[in-house]
Amino acid sequence: MQMKRQVLFVQGGGERVHDDWDRKLVESLRAALGPDFKIRYPRMPHEDDPSYATWKATLEKEFAALNDGAILVGHSLGGTILIHTLAENPPEREFGAIILIAAPFVGEGGWRSDDWKPQRELGRKLPEGVPIYLYHGLADDTAPPSHVELYAHAIPQAHLCRMAGRDHQFNNDLTDIAAVIKSLPAEA
Repeated sequence: MQMKRQVLFVQGGGERVHDDWDRKLVESLRAALGPDFKIRYPRMPHEDDPSYATWKATLEKEFAALNDGAILVGHSLGGTILIHTLAENPPEREFGAIILIAAPFVGEGGWRSDDWKPQRELGRKLPEGVPIYLYHGLADDTAPPSHVELYAHAIPQAHLCRMAGRDHQFNNDLTDIAAVIKSLPAEA
């Protein structure tokens, strides 16, 4: 029996985001990926008032429960915290890919945070050899599309995917992202 490939989906921040907003993204991803994938979709603590330290601790517990080859997907602020957690304390797991969707950039030129200091040289601190994809909708009015350019500069090894007509919630359609996930090699 073949083991299902794992995907960890990290929700964004805000009131009722887990149930009312990002659940639709997870449902779209699950439908497009099919039965060979198992999506973990943890409820992040205090989603209406996210704290970097609290979410980081939760993510580190989630990482420990994953198999090598798991795919990490972070939406909005969840993607921002995910990438900074990976840079600050690289896990022992070998992940199959890191995918950020509509992630606001925290740092010079992006959003400010009193909660944590953005990583300098972000790309150099991320796990080597792990493909990184940066998705951003060009119709995003929550996290400006210019933020994906800031990430592309900070993570030069990343694949940049600007999506015309997609809003912050990617129009609740992650079919394109599922196709990329399905194309990634499975761990032996």
